Formats: sequence, C-alpha cells, structure tokens
Amino acid sequence: MQSTASQLPGPKECRRLRRTQSLTQNQVAATLGVSIDEVRDWEAGLTTPRGRKGRAYARLLHEWAAHETTRGNGRDWATTRPLTPHQAFDGLYEYCVPALVRQTYLLTGRPGLARESVERAFQLAWQRWPEVAVDRDPPSWVRAAAHDWALSPWHRFRPRHRRPDAPADPAAQALLKALLTLPPIHRRTLVLHDGAGLGLPETAAETEASTPATAARLQRARETLSGLVPDQAAPEVLPDRLAELATSVRLRAARPPAVRAVGEHRARRRIQTAVVFTAAVVGATALTLHVAADHYERPVPEGTAILDLPPRVALGPLSAQQQRLRLLLKKQAHRGPARLVPQAR
Repeated sequence: MQSTASQLPGPKECRRLRRTQSLTQNQVAATLGVSIDEVRDWEAGLTTPRGRKGRAYARLLHEWAAHETTRGNGRDWATTRPLTPHQAFDGLYEYCVPALVRQTYLLTGRPGLARESVERAFQLAWQRWPEVAVDRDPPSWVRAAAHDWALSPWHRFRPRHRRPDAPADPAAQALLKALLTLPPIHRRTLVLHDGAGLGLPETAAETEASTPATAARLQRARETLSGLVPDQAAPEVLPDRLAELATSVRLRAARPPAVRAVGEHRARRRIQTAVVFTAAVVGATALTLHVAADHYERPVPEGTAILDLPPRVALGPLSAQQQRLRLLLKKQAHRGPARLVPQAR
C-alpha cells in the first residue's frame, strides 16, 4: 500500500487547491480538527501529515481536485457533454461567482458594489454569449469585465458607494484600509496575483501590461502594504490574510436566471432606445428636406439696378373743400389770439 505522504500532492499544489475553493487556513484547520500552524507547515512543505490527519487531509485534497475537474479550471470550465446556452451560462456563473465576488470586494471594499460588478459582468457576458462561449478562457473574460466595472472612477459620484463597509475585525479593517490606499492598477495586480493565485504572465495579460511592469507594480504594492500593515504584508502570509478578509463579510449574488433576465431586459431597452433615436433622426432629416429650398438663387451683384419696383405714389389734386380750407387759413394767418406770429429780432 502507498503511504499517505505519497498520495499527497506537493505543497504548492495543496495551497492552490485550497485557494480554488476560496478557503482560508483557519477553515481547513477547523474542518480537519488540527491547528492552523500544522496546516501552515503542510502547505510550506516543512512537515507532512501522518496517520489519521494525513488520510483526512488527502481525502479533502482529492475532493477539491475532483470538484475542480468536474466544474473545470480556468481553461476547461464546462463538462464535455453538449450543453444548451442557458446550461453553459449557469455552469460558468456557479463556478466563477463565489471567488469573483470576493475579489471584487477586495478591490472596492463595498459588498454592494462587488455584487453589482459581478452581475454586470455576467449580464454583459450573456448579451455577448456567442463571443464568450468560444473564448479560450471564459472565466478570465468575465473576471476582467467585473474588475473593470468595480474600478470605474464614476462610482465615486454615487452616494451609496462613497464609503467602504469595514469588517468587524480590527486587523481586517487595517488591511482593507491599506488596500484601498493603493492605486487601482496596483490593487488589481495584487488581488490577481496574491488573491486569485494567478502567475505573473497571467496577471500581466489580464491587466494588459508587460511582465516586468506587472512585477514592478506588485513589488510596489507589497512595499506600500508593508509600511501600513507590516504584520500582514509578508508574501507568505498575505494570500491567507486576503482570503480571510474576503470571507469576513457576507457576500451573495443573484441566481443565474435573474441575471439572464436583467441582461435581456437591458438589451431590449437598449435596442428600443436605439430604434427611437434612429426614428427621431430620420424624422428630423425628412422634415428638413421638406422645408428646405429646392433651388439655388444667386445673390444680386452690387450696383445692379433693381427692376419691377412699384412707382412712387404722388399726392393727388385737392378737393373743393380742401381748397376752401386752405384759402381760409391763408386769409386768417395773422388773426386770432391763438395764432403765433414769429417776430424778427
């Protein structure tokens, strides 16, 4: 019979499998009934579990590996049997949401915004499902969309997302405050590498940067955290502290049918808006063509005689009554107290 040690994967693989399940070392220790120091030593390769502990740990690791094989990893998340679009979308959603909503919480510090970012990303994925379904790495596509929405600078103008929701633990509060002081790109790099467990090349590809630039960002982010929370920023401790911070608050997302329904509603509303706008533009264009001049009139050059003007109207002859009134006024020009006679001076 093989020993328990030969049945266990390497320390790095043990640590990776635990992180794929979004579990902390404290949670694994509580499940196995051992101390956290023992779990830390197992994942560091300092010791190997024996006897009952070793069998229980090996069984737990095999369950995680079977779950990863069934649900898929980053490049093979769907089962091999044919799936309808709804089933494939639901499988991707169930696989990605538990870890993705925690990552977006680390990026924003706001549970509501974390949930909204994940749901928005999957709504966009459902609207573009023919493109997402054939992508080489659908989880990375959705993760990039969720991170972009979570780090959008426009959220600062929304009153309900201005202040982060701090956890109850003082150490977690300090770590969250330190994370939020990092520039968004440094925070995203740190969460992808130390929180999600991606390598430097994968992190560089997802942040659209070169590998040396990503390594420099990661180094500066760790240095900043070391200055703010030195007891939690060590490279061997930081991933577990990030996992504990992400699980310190209650994070839930909507069910896949609700996300699909909202995505379809948004798509229909966007199409209706586009139709109304197009109809308004066409109507305005038609009205302009109807009232606009249909021929060109050249301007009149300067100095050109203007023709076809009506003749000037002259005064006609006075009537008999008007002539008598004029004669009367001439005869009485200097008579009467109401008349003003100019005097030469």
